[in-house]
Amino acid sequence: MSRRATSTGTATSTNILPRRKISLRARLRRDWPLLAMVSPAVILLIVFAYVPMAGNVIAWQSYSPYIGIPDSPPVGWSNFQRVFANPQFWDATFNTLTITAFQLVFFFPIPVILALLLNSVLTPWIRTSIQSIVYLPHFFSWVLVVTIFQQTLGGAGLLNRVLRDAGIAPFEVMTNPDTFLMLVTVQGVWKDAGWGMIIFLAALSTIDPTQYEAAAMDGANRWRRIWSITLPAIRPTIILLLILRLGDSLTVGFEQLILQRGAVGQGAAEVLDTYVYYQGVIGGDWSYAAAAGLIKGLVSLVLVLGANKLAHVFGEAGVYQREKR
Repeated sequence: MSRRATSTGTATSTNILPRRKISLRARLRRDWPLLAMVSPAVILLIVFAYVPMAGNVIAWQSYSPYIGIPDSPPVGWSNFQRVFANPQFWDATFNTLTITAFQLVFFFPIPVILALLLNSVLTPWIRTSIQSIVYLPHFFSWVLVVTIFQQTLGGAGLLNRVLRDAGIAPFEVMTNPDTFLMLVTVQGVWKDAGWGMIIFLAALSTIDPTQYEAAAMDGANRWRRIWSITLPAIRPTIILLLILRLGDSLTVGFEQLILQRGAVGQGAAEVLDTYVYYQGVIGGDWSYAAAAGLIKGLVSLVLVLGANKLAHVFGEAGVYQREKR
């Protein structure tokens, strides 16, 4: 009995021994093909994303491109004070948050619904055809997307021509500020819902089919199987994409909005990105625009950290997960 206890204790103590850490040199020797493969992307990211961040120092200067950053006089926090005191900045912030909230409610669930519907199609060629058709607009530029909507819903577009031929008064969508919020959401759904659907279809493909078979044998109908098996399986993907969407929430589509800003007016289409563009690039107030951009980036960072922390509360990994000690 004592011998068995001794052997059991020895096995238990052996199993709980800490795992030997691999040195950095050994990891580099082991993973160098993977590092070489991703190095071009990392270099591009550093050169075009991280190195330009050093230029944000102009937010604390009275910057002029004619004298450069070293000779521009420092002004402290005065540019940030100007940003917070400008009502146009708050109007752009309000428009940005309104469009973001509207798209989170009406746009974000659509790829999930499309993936669930398409996943229930049993015929492979029908599923592939629908997937290709829905995914195709993702490759269109915003110039082409806005042009298509203009030719369809504009004053001289197809819809209004049909209404005129039928004796019905036409209505204007592309230049109406009251319908602009719905318009940009519909454009986003038409262009990018297929891309999100592909991601959720990939997550659905990892579900074991025997779980559906077992649930069906237990009497669960289709909606019960979706609620109890499908949605819990793709919940980590939904939460991850939601966190990324919140981090990108203050960037609601620069190209899409600047192309239509002149048609609906500044009051409806001015968001933070277009505001920074017109203040800095067009107006020449580079320091003010840099300060506004930094405020936007800080708020986006807070949203990502807060959403990621909330994901940890619900037991999901999120974008990153702190190592347990």
